[in-house]
Amino acid sequence: MLTQQLIHIRTAIPQDDDLIATHFYQMWLDNQVPETAIAPHWKIIVGQFIEQARRELDYQALVAEVEGRVVGSAGCQRFAGPYPNILQSDYRCDGYIWGVYVEPPYRNQGIATALTQQTIAHLRAIGCTHAVLNASPSGKPIYSRLEFVESNLMRLALSKSV
Repeated sequence: MLTQQLIHIRTAIPQDDDLIATHFYQMWLDNQVPETAIAPHWKIIVGQFIEQARRELDYQALVAEVEGRVVGSAGCQRFAGPYPNILQSDYRCDGYIWGVYVEPPYRNQGIATALTQQTIAHLRAIGCTHAVLNASPSGKPIYSRLEFVESNLMRLALSKSV
């Protein structure tokens, strides 16, 4: 098990965007999404999303390094929302955490927890009142330990492929 001194969490820079996109892609594969279900130009899509989120949503990414090598990443931003936001920001300003990923050899060593804690700190710093995310089955225990609670999100499959 790695000790906290060997794990370095830092703010990502634009040069990290390709690696963050790769981690995001790999996260989907690790969650049994077939490669054929992912758009062929996924890296461009992620890059464009990050650029827009930086400009408009206070996007922040973090990377975890072990011995100078990036082994994990996470992103967060103000949540743009699925509907018009008519609530005052001091009442509700959701922040969204996405793309929390740690390469397999480095899992179960506290890295995902440390990345998530830093995303929470960023969301607090930009005035968010809540942090929300979609948890993978492997991520749920981490988020539960960090006191995330399951919400009232309900989902209906409209096709058999998902």
